[in-house]
Amino acid sequence: MLTGGERPEGEGFFYPPTVLVDVPAEADAVTQETFGPVAPITTFTSEDEAIAHANATEYGLAAYAYTRDLNRTIRLAERPETGMLGINTGLVSNPAAPFGGVKASGYGREGGFEGIEEYLDTTYVALPVD
Repeated sequence: MLTGGERPEGEGFFYPPTVLVDVPAEADAVTQETFGPVAPITTFTSEDEAIAHANATEYGLAAYAYTRDLNRTIRLAERPETGMLGINTGLVSNPAAPFGGVKASGYGREGGFEGIEEYLDTTYVALPVD
């Protein structure tokens, strides 16, 4: 544990921002969706290894990558099995954009044009032309 990790005194259910280093790939903090201020830090030696590691979980809400390489950004846009991808940012939520995950992180989208589509049914109408 680099920082955090201890529940503060007092009422409520609070957890301070926590950074974990040298986290094993099979640790719950890596394989589960942790909805809290916890950052498990793992290392990799290749892009392929990082993608395989990220996709090895049953969840897929969001993925994040930091790079200065535009070609890597384009490659990464298609490889993670997630509903959202943040490049050089930790903030992927935007009211004008669709929000949602894949796999066990949800089905469908909310927000944006794609979110409206979730509430609509498309009807195809064929009319013969005389």
